[in-house]
Amino acid sequence: MTSPDVLETQHGGFNFENCFRNSQLQASSAQDIKLKAKKTGTTIAGVVFKDGVVLGADTRATSGEVVSDKNCSKIHYIAPNIYCCGAGTAADTVKTTDLLRSNLTLQALSMDRKPRLVMACRILQDFLYRHKGQISAMLLLGGVDCTGPHIFTVGPYGSVNKAPFETMGSGSLPALSVFEDRFKPNMSEEEAKQLVRDAIAAGIANDLGSGSNVDLCVIRRDGVEYIRPFEASNYRGQRLGKYKYDKGTTPVLSEQTTKLQVDLVEETVQQMEVV
Repeated sequence: MTSPDVLETQHGGFNFENCFRNSQLQASSAQDIKLKAKKTGTTIAGVVFKDGVVLGADTRATSGEVVSDKNCSKIHYIAPNIYCCGAGTAADTVKTTDLLRSNLTLQALSMDRKPRLVMACRILQDFLYRHKGQISAMLLLGGVDCTGPHIFTVGPYGSVNKAPFETMGSGSLPALSVFEDRFKPNMSEEEAKQLVRDAIAAGIANDLGSGSNVDLCVIRRDGVEYIRPFEASNYRGQRLGKYKYDKGTTPVLSEQTTKLQVDLVEETVQQMEVV
């Protein structure tokens, strides 16, 4: 089949069509209009313990100052031995993790073995760096492969960091303070779960964009345990009284009835079809 590009007339030289447009934009008031970034809120964290990795996240999704979802899932499945927490724009994190999951599935089928963490990290790094920060996705990768348990963070510009514990999101600083105060190498699973729970709870308590429940994902060599929710929110609204008022609660001061004269202008009858 002939490519449609062959039928187009090829123009040589440079194209300066945007120069006139740019000069008009600079001369107009459009240069004073600044795009405002919409703030999102999330607290995600992960820690390496003796036999695996524990990932945690809150469940509040925000749109500016509005809480759009109180129980969204921020821990995404990537592979049987790899999970990923996402912070930033929800649509970007979901689509980016879907792309990563499909790529790793094809790699696992072709190599007939479980994917490694560095492979998933490199795919994310190349993809986000290629888009120069236009994809608002801050991802925290965690899992166990043939080289042991690992945690990686990948920023929206493709920057990568590896450490025994990591936090990301708007509530990352309170969560990081908990890790720096109480982390120790070769922790047990229960100690790691409690530490991640306390780190997420610190982010929820000190960040308005984070809230609701605490989700945990424990990744071991022999399997994965996704606990949703690990802890339900304690900040539940309570009804302070009855919102249904009985008749006569509000007194009627005066009552007046006015009959309206209505003229019939047009009347049509439509017959319903019966099959």
